[in-house]
Amino acid sequence: MNKFYITAAIDYVNSSPHVGTAYEKIGADALARWKRLCGYNTFFLMGQDEHSTNVEKKAISLGLDPLSYCNNMEEEFRNVWIKLNVSFDDFIRTTSPIHKNTVQKIFNRINSSGDIYKGTYKGWYCVSCEAYKKETELIDGKCPNHKSPPKWIEEENYFFKLTNYRDKLLNYVQKNPTFIMPNIRRNEILNVLQEGLDDISISRASTKWGVPIPQDEGHVIYVWFDALINYLSGVGFEDNTNRFSTYWPADVHVIGKDITRFHCIIWPAMLLSAGLPLPKTIFGHGFVYVKGQKMSKTLGTVIDPSNVADKYGADALRYFLLREIAFDNDGDFTWEKFIERYNSDLANDLGNLLHRTLNMINKYQDGIITVTSDAAEPVDDNLKNCLLTLAEKVEPLMENLAFHNALAVIWEQVNRVNRYIEETSPWTLSKNNKKARLQTVLYNTIEAIRILATLLSPFIPTTSTKIWEQMGLNPADMQTQKNIDSIKTSVTLDTAKRWDYIKTGTKVKKGEPLFPRIDEDGSKVENP
Repeated sequence: MNKFYITAAIDYVNSSPHVGTAYEKIGADALARWKRLCGYNTFFLMGQDEHSTNVEKKAISLGLDPLSYCNNMEEEFRNVWIKLNVSFDDFIRTTSPIHKNTVQKIFNRINSSGDIYKGTYKGWYCVSCEAYKKETELIDGKCPNHKSPPKWIEEENYFFKLTNYRDKLLNYVQKNPTFIMPNIRRNEILNVLQEGLDDISISRASTKWGVPIPQDEGHVIYVWFDALINYLSGVGFEDNTNRFSTYWPADVHVIGKDITRFHCIIWPAMLLSAGLPLPKTIFGHGFVYVKGQKMSKTLGTVIDPSNVADKYGADALRYFLLREIAFDNDGDFTWEKFIERYNSDLANDLGNLLHRTLNMINKYQDGIITVTSDAAEPVDDNLKNCLLTLAEKVEPLMENLAFHNALAVIWEQVNRVNRYIEETSPWTLSKNNKKARLQTVLYNTIEAIRILATLLSPFIPTTSTKIWEQMGLNPADMQTQKNIDSIKTSVTLDTAKRWDYIKTGTKVKKGEPLFPRIDEDGSKVENP
């Protein structure tokens, strides 16, 4: 069985998750679920970055020690991700003993390679970014990300010889076009590498909140050098060699576009120095804005994903973010667009398709699905061909994390099935007592919906399971389980490439509408 190791960026816990944070996790989860659907032994890692100065300051402001604060935030973050159906296999914390041991072991490996030395750092440091800034990176003397002036720092630090790896990295990025995706991020990194690199400071002597350097406990390891190593510690580098040998190297790191330099330059250089294979792909996704602005508590533009999920369901948020915003680009979250997508796509196109199909099976066939091919017509072959070739169209789009395009292609067939109902008019067939033809049409319709539910399961897993259940099938078969190595499902991508899956005699179940319509004011109303 092929393996697939995917990671999302670990999060600072100095503030709660917002929709922009959720966008990354939902996208990574869709890919992890897709790979499980394809039969891959998939491992999906998430976690939280706790050795941040900003986290320490937040804890102190609340009268807590940093570790107690981080313990509280772990519960909050986990609860949000679980509510959004993010199917992570493990959740790493940078304060865990396993991570600390791994960081120190990697530090020693890099030190043994001759790539660490002690020196004096003088330069600008953005506290909000937790990053050192070159003079050329500042705009009007301010950090371009946070619009605030950085601090001038002078202290004795340990340095990593990043300059030793400039040529190797440049050559590797040039020869491996999918190492950094999308191309806009790859070109940015190539420009940085072509301009040249500087050695980087990898320790701080002015704080005790962090992983101590093994040979010098007066220094803690710089938060980014520490945090990047989570991709090793979280997959068992120190404590589970079997898991590590199974999954490393990572198949894809899913990260925000603002942290590509750390992941695409510093991280691979660290791995080369430590004698470890590089990840196969690093994907830098875009941002979710609100009315063209980054989410900000000060501006009142933060949208809580937990509140959205409570009111409209996690799948509605998952669908909107992945359908409306291209994963390689920036996009806007507006309530107007959200309500429009919800009502048009989810309530009308998909929800009503299932609802009226089940109603017709109940009305005309006492809820029993019957398989027959005695009354087939060309329109049936057209529908089958569209649905049976759908998985092949979706596959390359998912491999490139083009989730919005994959959903657009699937939705073309949602609409195709709706048209098929209008073309075949089951109500007229019933009125004219064309029983065999009616059975054929209703069977084709429910089979098409089954295929759609299967391909939609990475995006809207709860809804897909509900569809499966209402069709009279075992909902446990539909669930895209975590860790396919230990729990297997009978529904795989191959089942979306075959017809006649549903057996004669299957009894459908009438359920609640999948997506009750929303009024313009955001309140829910029942489907007509």
